[in-house]
Amino acid sequence: MEQWKTTKRLGRAAAYTLIEIIIVVFILGIAALIAVPMMSSAADVQVRGAANRLAADLEYARNLAVTHQKRYTVVFNTDTESYLVQDNTGTPVPNPVNPSRTISVTFPAEHGLDRVAIVSADFVSSSSTENAVTFNYLGTPYAGLVDSPGNEINSGIVTLRDTSGNFTLQVRVEPMTGYITIESP
Repeated sequence: MEQWKTTKRLGRAAAYTLIEIIIVVFILGIAALIAVPMMSSAADVQVRGAANRLAADLEYARNLAVTHQKRYTVVFNTDTESYLVQDNTGTPVPNPVNPSRTISVTFPAEHGLDRVAIVSADFVSSSSTENAVTFNYLGTPYAGLVDSPGNEINSGIVTLRDTSGNFTLQVRVEPMTGYITIESP
C-alpha cells in the first residue's frame, strides 16, 4: 500500500494542470503585447540615430554661429547621402569629440548608419530652394551659403529614410529661431 501512494504522488507532481497552462499562456500574451511595440527593426533604429545626430550637428552649427558671431553652414548632398558643417570661409569645422576629424557625415560609410538615406534636404526661402542652411550670428537660418536679406528660410526639412523605404523621419529647422525638431512625416 505504501508503494501505491509513492507512485501516485510522483505522477501528480510531474504533470501540469489546465489552469496552470492557461495562466502561463496568459502571462506570455501580456508580455508579448508589451514587448512587440517596443521592438523595431535595425533600420528604424539607425534612422532614429541618424536623425538625432543630424539634429545635434545642426544645433552645434547654430550654437557656433551665435558663440563666434559669424556664419556657419551645413551643406547637404543627397547624391552621396552626406552633409558637412563649415565656417564662413568654407573650411570644414573640426569635430568637438575628435578634433582631428571634421563634422562630415556620409551615412552609407558611417558605422551603424549604413541603412540610412538622405531623401531630401530642402531649405526654402522667398527666392530659392537650397540644399544648405546657414546660421548667422543670431542663430537665424538662411537658405543656401549666405545670410543675405530675403534669403531667410520659410521652411527647412531634411528627410531621412531607411534603405528599404519603410521608415521615414524628418529633421525640421524652424524659420527665424533655427529651432530643430525631429518628427514623422
